[in-house]
Amino acid sequence: MQNVRMILDVDTGIDDSMAILLALKTKHIKVEGITTVFGNTDVVQATRNTLQVIELSGVDYEVPVAMGAAKPLFRDWRGPVTHIHGDNGIGNCELPQPKGKAIAESAAQFIVRKVNENPHELTLVFVGRMTNLAIALAQDPSIASKVKRLVIMGGAVKVPGNVTPVAEANIYGDPEAAHRVFESGIPITLVGLDVTMKTVIGEEHRRLLMESPAPGNERAAAYMGEAFEFYFGAYDKQNGFYGAPLHDPLAVAVAAYPDLVTTEDLYISIETKGTMSYGATLADFRRTVPVTNTAVAFEVNSPRFLDYFITTLKS
Repeated sequence: MQNVRMILDVDTGIDDSMAILLALKTKHIKVEGITTVFGNTDVVQATRNTLQVIELSGVDYEVPVAMGAAKPLFRDWRGPVTHIHGDNGIGNCELPQPKGKAIAESAAQFIVRKVNENPHELTLVFVGRMTNLAIALAQDPSIASKVKRLVIMGGAVKVPGNVTPVAEANIYGDPEAAHRVFESGIPITLVGLDVTMKTVIGEEHRRLLMESPAPGNERAAAYMGEAFEFYFGAYDKQNGFYGAPLHDPLAVAVAAYPDLVTTEDLYISIETKGTMSYGATLADFRRTVPVTNTAVAFEVNSPRFLDYFITTLKS
């Protein structure tokens, strides 16, 4: 199995924290660094949460954390999503004060440096707003041709959005940044609501994650149980089911196991001017287009993914 060298970009809410744990516990993934951005919570809190989750994971190598954008490129930030992720972004769970701290480089500077030092070697996995990558591309457009692959958790192509009828939260949170990324020429795999809404876990999975944890994994198991309890309750209030889709972990999983999803090559455009359609991820299905910019995931092997998710997080 091929090793995956990854930079993970997060706005560490509950599902981001699970994505971080999944990446750090997957044996053939080496996390070269984690960059943070505003979104589920503010960027300072997201950075703190990220440092706490890295320490919770028990990872045996150093993972640099670089703090990134505090707001969208051109608009005001609308504030944290406390009704889904709690006041602190991680379901109001109290984790120990982090011993580590963020590096001096900004997220964009870190991305530019790492990609230039490792051309065609790094997979970028972005599970929040695209702002850090848009800034990195503005600083050095040449990195677009040096990234091995970009996996994005975002968008809703054939299904409804989750912020507006047509827009998903990560794209809606900074459509101008997303537009720059999709037009950059980076090879993109889009893992959006078309597939993440098919990867729902519930109470039975939560119990599995908590029971008989591996030695050294007790604190992580307790955190997962508590965080998912909050998350399931939030989804129950908002969507009427007690459980939650694994949005961000699925993007990490697709970076590790691309064959978990079935994709279609399309040209994705981001709507930045509309009122009703602001933040939409648009594809033209009327005819085959001569040029494509994205492999869009439409089908997912949910049982295989959930098995990998639970087995890995229990390790």
